[in-house]
Amino acid sequence: MAIGVAGFVLLPTFLALVFRGIYPSYVLSFNHALTELETRLFAYVLLLNDDYPSIERNPRVAVLFPDVEGGAKLSRGLPLVKWFLAIPLYIVGAFYLVLTIIATVLAWALTSLTGKYPEWAAEIVLGTIAYWNRVQGYAWLLVTDEYPTFSLKG
Repeated sequence: MAIGVAGFVLLPTFLALVFRGIYPSYVLSFNHALTELETRLFAYVLLLNDDYPSIERNPRVAVLFPDVEGGAKLSRGLPLVKWFLAIPLYIVGAFYLVLTIIATVLAWALTSLTGKYPEWAAEIVLGTIAYWNRVQGYAWLLVTDEYPTFSLKG
């Protein structure tokens, strides 16, 4: 979801970074709020939270962006190739998504039987959400030049 909506502001951000070396603050704020909302929605859909996700900021679900200092810490040329460099991340992420769906279904069944969400499933699901947030921050939101780790532990 956030990639589709935030993609609307990707081109202006991309152009501002490449040609002016700045990251527009309004775009950073928008992308941060949208990523937090997306994270709350995924936590709800993947059975990590029983509370319906609000569109207002929730201190229990926080997504931290690195300080980009208005774009001064970011490379001006790297946005040209980040999407390409992220291809291996997408492939690994697809496997993580399949694993997360399986873990969520098993966790749902175990939670129905025992009344407690399994810790191992929570680690997989949270790790996958964090993984995709890192990939999104690198390749699409352009808030970091640090290549994301392939690990779920991050």
